[in-house]
Amino acid sequence: MPASTQNALALVGRTLLALMFVIAGYTKIGGFASTVGYVASKGLPLPQVIAVLTIALELGGGLALIAGVYARWAALALALFTLAAALLFHTFWAVPPDQQMTQYLMFMKNVAISGGLFAITAFGPGGWSWDERRRAEPALRVARS
Repeated sequence: MPASTQNALALVGRTLLALMFVIAGYTKIGGFASTVGYVASKGLPLPQVIAVLTIALELGGGLALIAGVYARWAALALALFTLAAALLFHTFWAVPPDQQMTQYLMFMKNVAISGGLFAITAFGPGGWSWDERRRAEPALRVARS
């Protein structure tokens, strides 16, 4: 596969993964009280602080992933956050039978998204990213000299 195709697919993949986080973070701002209530309903401490940190991670990490800015770190943080969310918020094993399938699907969705994010952590964001441009700059400066 040509490098330009790989780079385009990496950009599309990063964007599609990140879009969910950006939209979720933005939505949580508008529904902040509901977000805090949901966090509190799971028995987590400091639900307002957790809600603010979640918004910051989803927006900041999502936008960083799209741009490819510290993409490996953003992907790792989002992957770990997404796995934690699966374990804390989609407890299909502890809900009434009529809710189990929905929670199982949400749990597995989070696991799959984490897998994609771990792949970005392992292999990088691709050539069409700020990280790659920054990495290539020293070589470009030498080549221009």
